[in-house]
Amino acid sequence: MLSSLWKPEMRVDALTSTLEQRVLPNDLDLNLHMNNGRFLTVCDLSRVDLFIRTGLLALMLKQKWAPIIVRHTMDYKKPLRPFQKYTVSMSITRWDEKYFYATHQFLSRGKVVAEGESTAVLLGREGVVPPEKVIEAVTARQNRTAVESH
Repeated sequence: MLSSLWKPEMRVDALTSTLEQRVLPNDLDLNLHMNNGRFLTVCDLSRVDLFIRTGLLALMLKQKWAPIIVRHTMDYKKPLRPFQKYTVSMSITRWDEKYFYATHQFLSRGKVVAEGESTAVLLGREGVVPPEKVIEAVTARQNRTAVESH
């Protein structure tokens, strides 16, 4: 995840993270393909990439907001074998008054090997932080950063 620090900033109007990975020996289950639980961990890593690149991580630390996944589903279509390369893309597709909604897609050799959806909230001292407040805070931070860098 340290590589996220050197990637370009991600704007609020383009909330998609893409990570290139390779199946490692510690990712395998007894069937010698990537463990289903590892897919969920990689989804977490793609969310952290988004948190870092949008500046949301800094806001979460400052405001003491905690990201919580309240629902996650995955459809596994094809196995990922040892050392196989794959790409995972995660996009925030929408939000409402309480939740953020995201899709996750795993591709290898141009084919979809798994797809998932997640629903998340940010919890603060007062309970659920409304997504609109989060988006406004990230946008304001990005605007300040853009002004300071010129």
